Amino acid sequence: MSVRTDMPVPGILRLLIDRPDARNAINANVRIGLIDAATTAQANPAIRALVIAGAGGMFSAGGDLPSLVGISEDAALARLREGHRLVSLLWTYPKPVVAAVERFAIGAGAGLALLSDEIVIGQKAVFGFPFIRLGLVPDWGLSGTVPRRAGAEAAAKLFATGGNVAADRALALGLADQVVEDARVMEEAVARAEALARLAPGAFARLKRRLRGDAEQVLQLDREARDQAACLMSSEFAEGYAAFREKREPRF
Repeated sequence: MSVRTDMPVPGILRLLIDRPDARNAINANVRIGLIDAATTAQANPAIRALVIAGAGGMFSAGGDLPSLVGISEDAALARLREGHRLVSLLWTYPKPVVAAVERFAIGAGAGLALLSDEIVIGQKAVFGFPFIRLGLVPDWGLSGTVPRRAGAEAAAKLFATGGNVAADRALALGLADQVVEDARVMEEAVARAEALARLAPGAFARLKRRLRGDAEQVLQLDREARDQAACLMSSEFAEGYAAFREKREPRF
């Protein structure tokens, strides 16, 4: 099982990506597990909020890159749109969602975290946006969520550099809502979920719907999928992935 669930306190469901040997990379089983767990929780009035986290003291190293090598454009589009089912679900989720980011949230992992209402990050944790270095474009709604939190100019610089963002800078940019000691990330994320769960649920859902809007329109998911599928077919991705595997600078 790639996703585990538990209730650390009454009313708060924790969704744990459970692939620590793969640094909690997000594959099809993870996507389906998160969709199933979140959908079930949405229909359960006893569950007032979600905490999304990773097993083994880490959030997620991102997408399952090896499975994208050699994929056809149609298959790439289908996979991206499957991922967008989860993106849309969490972006429009009527209940509070809190991300507990330990150690790293890279690529799709960062995308997953930034769909949350609040993000708690450890002092030594980083966000990573390595897409351009791989010959790719941001996906998982990042071209919408990062500008909304950090501003368009900051987002453009983050994506263009393709580097990691340390916790303090993430907080300053608005990518994180709270930085805590690494050992307290999960505890604080659960506490924030409890605080949000005490709000009037109907009013919270209406407010969130008004502020966020439709995921397809706000996050431009169809355009994102088409752009990424085209990039995956390119020689730039082939070189970017080779450089990643060989731990060297890409030569585009």
